[in-house]
Amino acid sequence: MTQLKVGIIGTGIFARDRHLPSYQELSDNFKVVAAFNRHKAKALNFAKIAHIPENKIYDNVDEILNDSDVDFIDALLPVQFNVDIVEKAVKAGKPVLLEKPIAANLKQAKEIVKLADSTPIPIGVAENWLYLPCVKTAKEQIKKISPVIAFTHNSTGPFVTDNKYLATTWRQKPEHIGGYLSDGGVHQLALVTTLLGEFGSVSALTRQVREASGADDIVFATVQLKDADVIGSFTYGSAFGATEKSTFLKVYGKNGTVTIDLSDKRNPVVKVRLGGSAEDNSDEQILKIENDESFGVNSEFLNFHEAVSKKNKSLYLGTPRVVFHHLACVDAFLKSSAKNGDNVKVEQP
Repeated sequence: MTQLKVGIIGTGIFARDRHLPSYQELSDNFKVVAAFNRHKAKALNFAKIAHIPENKIYDNVDEILNDSDVDFIDALLPVQFNVDIVEKAVKAGKPVLLEKPIAANLKQAKEIVKLADSTPIPIGVAENWLYLPCVKTAKEQIKKISPVIAFTHNSTGPFVTDNKYLATTWRQKPEHIGGYLSDGGVHQLALVTTLLGEFGSVSALTRQVREASGADDIVFATVQLKDADVIGSFTYGSAFGATEKSTFLKVYGKNGTVTIDLSDKRNPVVKVRLGGSAEDNSDEQILKIENDESFGVNSEFLNFHEAVSKKNKSLYLGTPRVVFHHLACVDAFLKSSAKNGDNVKVEQP
């Protein structure tokens, strides 16, 4: 197995708390060999826990991109900088994995899709919900209840005042559309659209409940899928008062229902009830899913490893063209809400 050498651009919370641990857990496949932060002292602090030599710490992004010891770049920056990083990476001939969402707005997202289409270099966006273990199981069960008629997606929870990400300036004053709606919402949209298909149009209302969110932070929407006669509802937000954390996708078919329940991240389940009517109604099956402590990040990294080592960008699931749709859905929610819930088509790249 080829060990790829990783250069990390952006050494903040998620780089320390999730990306670095995943690379260390997958040490046969990856080695973090360089890091960049425009504040070099922050990169040096990161280097201590990542065991990176001081001569591989950069405060000039061009230097890490042109480091011949770096096989690919893992960029964890405020997403408004993603276009610039992709442009530089393509010029330097370096594969790059971006932090989600793909960009700050659809104009930038379209530029990234265009850049990705123009090069054989793998360019990916780290949307780890594409890799949740429940996805494979749910796909198999959804086939049993087809044709699918409708769905309900709900991810709601209480506002967490000691959320460590609230301290980051780029989230307090987001330049990316929707703030937390896109920052977390793209995960939810990745799950729904991977299992059911792309959204064609939406009718939505959004609101900002918490000043600390910096932008609208809840959405209630009705949805028509793009390529299927399927309707549904999509509800997302963690800005409410005291309530239980609830995350589930319930899929209604002509021959039963399938529910993916992620409310307890450590104990995800897929529930299945088969039958075509009230009289033809089987007992509910509860399929326990293996807990993934990385919540899809390790599988995501291994998938990017495959794309880079085999020099085949199509092997990676989270391509810019795929994940563009997730941000485009958030954009459509906001545009619909601005028109008091009028139906809005979801833009294409």
